[in-house]
Formats: sequence, structure tokens, C-alpha cells
Amino acid sequence: MFKRFRRLRMNENLRSMVRENFLNINDLIYPLFVVNGEGVKKEISSMPDVFQMSLDEILKECKVIVDLGIKAIILFGVLENNKKDSCGSDALDDEGLIARSIREIKKEFPNLFVISDLCFCEYTDHGHCGIVSAKTKSVDNDATLKISAKQALVHARAGVDMIAPSGMMDGIIETLRQALDQEGFENLPIMAYSTKFASSYYGPFRDVAESAPSYGDRKSYQMDFANAKEALGESLEDEKQGADILMVKPALAYLDVVKEISLHSNLPLCVYNVSGEYAMLKAAEKAGVIDYEKLLYETMIAFKRAGAKLIITYHAKELAIMLKNKVKL
Repeated sequence: MFKRFRRLRMNENLRSMVRENFLNINDLIYPLFVVNGEGVKKEISSMPDVFQMSLDEILKECKVIVDLGIKAIILFGVLENNKKDSCGSDALDDEGLIARSIREIKKEFPNLFVISDLCFCEYTDHGHCGIVSAKTKSVDNDATLKISAKQALVHARAGVDMIAPSGMMDGIIETLRQALDQEGFENLPIMAYSTKFASSYYGPFRDVAESAPSYGDRKSYQMDFANAKEALGESLEDEKQGADILMVKPALAYLDVVKEISLHSNLPLCVYNVSGEYAMLKAAEKAGVIDYEKLLYETMIAFKRAGAKLIITYHAKELAIMLKNKVKL
């Protein structure tokens, strides 16, 4: 006799009772982009409802986020071109943009969990993720590790709750862990951008972060999107070096990688639902070709089903509203 799987699908209540994966507001991390100045709230044309904001506006946004019940943000600094240099000095300054912003956010919202993106692409005049070798014209891995440790201590002293290094430098987790531990920040967790691909899905992000390379690309340090076994190796290596949370970025086109890592590691796994994924869904909504809320929820459940525990997403606020209102999906 064949098995009747449909028995568990015939009743709505029963479907809910046996459902395997759920989206919870605690799963969501909302990205914010801070700029210098006052009264700045500049919408990004390629990313509807996503803004560059000065710190005063960021604080207003944090109030909205907290009121919605979102518990975590990931913060990116966006520096003016005339303040950028070859090594991203502003990111190494305790009075720089990101350090000042972390301090003020934690002062006003001590219970909001603040994650800092640790990288140099937003602070360097060449737009690459570290110190560029004059000889190779590529990022010098080991020189970048040294200044990354300095940047991590800037974030730690400012009071950040977790550091997320996004530059894809070999040895970055071990370097940061040692630097933080030696300075008394042994309880500060690190979320590794452990499997970050050189992806065209990042296009709109480079508009908001103003971080596109002035020459070349990032394929010498970000991962080849054709490689799944290497992706698993990257994440397991970061786990070995002391990462507390692993990440796959982008998310939607890489669910095979998410699943594979989830099967081989017991660490919490985060996915970054990136700008290109966001922009495509928004464009489809505007074109009227999808049921937007249903497809958005289905996408988030796909991340959870593949093994993600946490989701960094520009949709976080609207998802929070949907969950709060118990929208029937």
C-alpha cells in the first residue's frame, strides 16, 4: 500500500502543527548605513526604502526597529571620498565614523544588539578590502590582517556586541580572536563571513556603500561562485580558527552551500539576503507580477529550511510587521 502524504495536508490546523520550519522575528538582522553629517536620509535608487543616514537619523531608525521588535542590526560606515585613503585610516580611529556611531547607538539603545561590519572597502580610495600591494595590485593578505586587528579593537572599545569581518582574508578569524582576547575582549563574538562569493548579486549594495573597486575586481579574495567544496572548506576553517557564527553570502542562489555547511557544522549559520535579491523582489512587486508578501515569506522559509538560523535582510522591517500582524501566508 502506498503512503498517503496528503492526510497531513487536508486540514489547515494540522498543516500548522506538523510544519517543520518557522520564521521568527528573532531570526532577523537589519542592515544600516551611516554617513557623516546631520539630517541626511538619502534613498538608494536601486534599493527602494533603503537609505544612507547620518547618525541622528540612524538613531531615529533604531527607535523604529526596537519598537518593531527587531533585536539586531549590522552597521556599515559610508565615508566621503575626500576622507578615504590607501589604508582606510578612518576605520582605525577611535573617533572615526563607525566608532562614534557604535558608541551613540549603544548609549541610546543599550539592549539593541549591534553587529559591526569590519572591512576597508568603504574607507579606502581604491575600494578594495585592505592594503593593496604595489607589486601585485591585489590585496596584501597579511598586511591587511594587521590593520584588521586594529580595526576590531576600535569596534570593541566602542562597545559593539559582535564583529563581522567581511573582507575574506585568509586567517582573519584567528587574527581577530587573538587580538580581542589579548585586550580583554574574550567574550566578544565573531560572525565570520565564512563563505562569501564574488557575486553579481552585490550590485545595488555598492551604490549604498559606495564601495565599488576603482579598478579590477575582488575575485582574488572572494570565492569563485562555481565552487561548493571550497565553500565548505572555508567555513570549516573559520570554525576551526574560532568563529562563533558562520555565514553564507549571497543566500538565495547558494542554498545548496547553506545546506552542506549546516550538515557539517554545529555552529549557528547566518545567511545574507543581499541587495540584488532584495532589488529583484522589489522590482517584481512594482511590476505586479508576484504576490509580494507570500513570495517574500516563502523565500525566508527557504533560508530556514536550508539550515540558516539567522537572516541579514533589508526586508527585516516589513517582515517584522507581517509577523506582528500575523499575516496569513
